[in-house]
Amino acid sequence: MKEFIEEFLNYISIERGLAVNTISSYRLDLSKYVKFLAKQGITTADHVQRESITLFMRREKDDGLSPSSISRSLAAIKMFHRYLVRERLSREDPSNLVETPKLWKRVPDVLSAMEIESMIKSASGRGWQVVRDNAILELLYASGMRVSELVDLKVESVNLDVGYVRCIGKGRKERIVPVGKKAQAAVKRYLDQVRGKLLKSNFTSILFLSRLGKKISRQSVWKIIKLYAKKAKIKKMVKTHTIRHSFATHLLEHGADLRSVQEMLGHSDISTTQIYTHVDRERLRSIHKQFHPRP
Repeated sequence: MKEFIEEFLNYISIERGLAVNTISSYRLDLSKYVKFLAKQGITTADHVQRESITLFMRREKDDGLSPSSISRSLAAIKMFHRYLVRERLSREDPSNLVETPKLWKRVPDVLSAMEIESMIKSASGRGWQVVRDNAILELLYASGMRVSELVDLKVESVNLDVGYVRCIGKGRKERIVPVGKKAQAAVKRYLDQVRGKLLKSNFTSILFLSRLGKKISRQSVWKIIKLYAKKAKIKKMVKTHTIRHSFATHLLEHGADLRSVQEMLGHSDISTTQIYTHVDRERLRSIHKQFHPRP
């Protein structure tokens, strides 16, 4: 099956228009999957059983992979087997009835509104770096966009007069997300005071730049998030998606409807967005336990 992986990846890149990052992740997932099957003595798709896929997923779980990574891996496997059947490289699709066990799904970690506020305030000052970093943090929290979407943002994608940002998400799908006045002000300050200096002699329409005048990397944004979480003395585990998770949770806590949050996050399936309703239920359960006279 190994020789069919590249053909499949070319297919989903050209025909399905999946993002480069998704293609890269699928390549890694499928390589691990095929190696696992080979160790089980399975070298052709027609010899793969549903139990083989379930066993691989459990191995991934035992190796410490997150539920979201396991779900992505299963999505890659399902698409791969469907492709093999469609191209008549396999007779049956063994992944058809495989589902990710619900017990593997976990509620994402979120920060409180106060913790987000402290984190953003820790990026304050007049230096070019803090002005840029403050704009990045404000925009991430105001829009709920993915880090991968933020680094690809162009100047013309942000309308500061009306207050919205145009994101290009997974599968090259475009969505419009409103942003508040604080994020607008932070981005305007960055554009007025910093971006021109970072641009130097380069020509690019990318919004957020590194000190070398090039597109800031996802790794750099991840370091920015970690830096200011540490400065704000946040003890929780802060990851790249933590601000995005917090954005969605805070909207639902304050009465936003699930469909609107789904649209702002760019989720194609509302069941993905529903995980945030569990976050709110956990919060309510915690409050009940803490304050009810008979917990």
